[in-house]
Amino acid sequence: MRKWFSIVLLSLLAFSWLSFPTETSAAKPKVYVVPVEDTIEKGLHAFLQRALNVAEENGAEAVIFHINTLGGAVDAAWDIGGLFANSNVKTVAWIDKQALSAGAYIALNTSEIYMSPGSTMGSAAIIDHEGNAADKKAQSSWLASMKSAAELNNRDPKYAEAMANVNNTLTDLGAGQGKLLTLTNKQAADVGYSEGTVDNLDGVLKHLGLENADVRSIDESFAEKAARFLTNPVVIPILLTIGALGLVIELFSPGFGLPGLVGLTSLGLFFYGHLVAGLTGYETVILFFLGLALLGLELFLPGGIVGALGCLSIIGSLFIAGDNNTHMAVSILIALVVSLSVSILMVKVFGKQMKFLRRMILTDSTSAESGYVSNVNRLDLIGREGVTLTPLRPSGIALIDDERVDVVSEGSFIAKDIPVKVVKTEGSRIVVRQVEKKEG
Repeated sequence: MRKWFSIVLLSLLAFSWLSFPTETSAAKPKVYVVPVEDTIEKGLHAFLQRALNVAEENGAEAVIFHINTLGGAVDAAWDIGGLFANSNVKTVAWIDKQALSAGAYIALNTSEIYMSPGSTMGSAAIIDHEGNAADKKAQSSWLASMKSAAELNNRDPKYAEAMANVNNTLTDLGAGQGKLLTLTNKQAADVGYSEGTVDNLDGVLKHLGLENADVRSIDESFAEKAARFLTNPVVIPILLTIGALGLVIELFSPGFGLPGLVGLTSLGLFFYGHLVAGLTGYETVILFFLGLALLGLELFLPGGIVGALGCLSIIGSLFIAGDNNTHMAVSILIALVVSLSVSILMVKVFGKQMKFLRRMILTDSTSAESGYVSNVNRLDLIGREGVTLTPLRPSGIALIDDERVDVVSEGSFIAKDIPVKVVKTEGSRIVVRQVEKKEG
């Protein structure tokens, strides 16, 4: 009996051991792979922040950022660089094809950099929204940021500076003489800017000693992809222009139709993108619609103060939603110029009038064709004679062909019961002259 009991007990222990993961399996390290692609803008920052939060919450060993970008907004790159530098999880850049401009700055803020064959990193000059070189103050700040990012992870800062400064002296690497430094994967490894050249993700994991790691991917959600597109510096002025244009055309159209719907939708997309990207809150949306309400009240209230407050509320909400005041000012200016030009075109060329002005301005003409009749012009009285019933000083009453008529003299006083003759009529004004008595 004891023998069978021992056999059953050993079987249960074996089954339990096979059914539950071992400590080695439970301790399998986690690695997250996150794409950094296309233009770098504020919407990307929100996505990367979420990815790092997920990695930290799940105790990840490392986060590998799969980078392939031509760059983008400097302010967005600054924020993302700070996000990487302050992360509690090890950050690794895997440059696949290219990490240029702001992309190079982001890569420099990671703990380790790996590059695929044929990939490049560098060419990080800072330019303004018109494609020209930024002012000296902005360039100096950007150069300092590039050097600090390199020094943060024990990389020689002179190469980072050469990536952003055309006045560098690194002629042996194809830079200098007015050229920015762009490192190939081999050059990056030679100067210590890359830990190695890898063919694929497995190569990165091998270099990190995480070949057996639990590799997980974090991709952008639809909302995050939409936010990245809607917060793109090129898209913002387009959205604001379409929004302003739609509302302006709606003011010239009867009722509420497609132009107004398109305008409100465009402005709604602007705020939606900034909300999802974490750049603003619902208070800006409330402020915007408060401005629209105040502009509506201006139609019924005198003074112009309410309308001015409405305009300030709308413009203020746009500035609060956007993180770059200069770019937002340019975008708003473009929208205003286009909408004002269309307004002038509608009035001058097409003869249109805004709906709210139709209620304030009388546009009907009192023409005979419309059924209106002005004062009767008594041309039939010219040349006829009568007698004054009252003195004319110079106006009074005369009896002409048995009809009492209001008349005026040519300027002189005419007494009562004096013969007069009609010499002119001007609408309701009938002018008479005293008739000289005939002699003999």
